[in-house]
Amino acid sequence: MKKSEVISKLLDCGVIAVIRGNSTEEAVKLSKACAKGGIVGLEVTFTVPGAKEVIEALVKEKDSSYIVGAGTVLDATTARIAILAGAQFVVSPNFDRDVCELCNLYKIPYMAGVFTINEVVEALKAGVEVCKIFPGSLAGPDYIKAIHGPLPQADCMPTGGVDLNNVEEWIKKGAVAVGTGSNLTAPAKTGDFDKVTELAKQYVEKVKEARK
Repeated sequence: MKKSEVISKLLDCGVIAVIRGNSTEEAVKLSKACAKGGIVGLEVTFTVPGAKEVIEALVKEKDSSYIVGAGTVLDATTARIAILAGAQFVVSPNFDRDVCELCNLYKIPYMAGVFTINEVVEALKAGVEVCKIFPGSLAGPDYIKAIHGPLPQADCMPTGGVDLNNVEEWIKKGAVAVGTGSNLTAPAKTGDFDKVTELAKQYVEKVKEARK
């Protein structure tokens, strides 16, 4: 899938699930629960034990309903490991130029973590397609609108602090997508993966409603 197609599919859905877990098996099961609920982007974080294996397992199934990416990518070495495992997008909590250059080399979308206007500008200059506003809980939905004052061309995706109560507001304020982790995946801690699927459906639906 071409880079532009990956970005298009991720943003069309508008929700990226941040996948964390205590084991490879749990992370795979959690990913599938989110995908079953209609979430296209699965961001497997490198805080998961065996994250590379999780990515490989999900990619191997060749399920066209979801796109597997890698999260918490802090350096170019990790980015390369993720890409070789099959990750089709890379996400960081920060902006790293080496990671950005590697992703550009392989035409892989890089969603870099930024917060200040200066960081957004530097990320855009380096070719970052989607700026991950992190932590979103410290920014708030109005921050997206403020960024779009001087930088209307910046595609922003808040992560951290996004929940079902505010996801529509984030979208209405200009976010092109949202990233959500614990507020979506919490039921998995008690083994309730069906609840995760139900929550995923609600997130996708709320994004659709906010865009109307």
